[in-house]
Amino acid sequence: MTRRLVQLYAGLVLYGVSLALQIRAGLGLDPWDVFHQGLSEKTGLSFGTIVIIVGALVLLAWIPLRQRPGIGTVSNVFVVGLAVDAALPLIPDAGPLGAQITMLTAGILLNAVAGAAYIGAGLGPGPRDGLMTGFVSRFGGSIGRVRTGIELSVLAVGFALGGTIGLGTVVYALSIGPLLHLLLPPFTIREPVPAPA
Repeated sequence: MTRRLVQLYAGLVLYGVSLALQIRAGLGLDPWDVFHQGLSEKTGLSFGTIVIIVGALVLLAWIPLRQRPGIGTVSNVFVVGLAVDAALPLIPDAGPLGAQITMLTAGILLNAVAGAAYIGAGLGPGPRDGLMTGFVSRFGGSIGRVRTGIELSVLAVGFALGGTIGLGTVVYALSIGPLLHLLLPPFTIREPVPAPA
C-alpha cells in the first residue's frame, strides 16, 4: 500500500506539472484542458481551481451512474489542480517555436508517465475516466464512442470559451493512447499471488 500511495501522489503531482508545461508551450491543450482553460479565462479563477471545481462536479455525476470512487479518484480532484497552480508560476512562457515544441513534447511525455503512475497504482480512476466508464455501463455503447463524444463536447465548449486549440491538441490526441499503452505495464502494481498451501 505504501508503494501504491507514493506512486499515486507522485503521479498526480507530475500530472499537474505536465499540464503547466503544455499551457506554457502555448500550442494547444487536450480537450478537457481546453475546457478548463476556457472556463478559467471567463471566470478569472486560476486554472487549477477550475480543474478542482470541474473534477468535483464530474464526481457528483458519478452518483446517478452508480460509480464508486477510490482514494485515487478523490485525490485526483484536488492534487492535480493544486500542482498545476503551483507549477505555473515557476515555468515561463516558451517563447520561440523550437522552445514551444520542446516544452509541448516534454509536457505530453510527462503526462503519459504521470497517467500511467496514478492509474497503475490501482486506487481509483480519475473523475473524467469514471464518467466515461459510468456512461458505458449505465447506457451501453462502446468506450471509444462515448469517450470521443464527451471529449468533442468539452473541446467545443472550451474553444467557445477561449481555450487554446492547436498542434498540441492534435499531438496529444494521437499520442496519449499509444504512450499509455507502452507505459502502463511497468507502472501497474499487481496483487501478490498467494503461495500454495
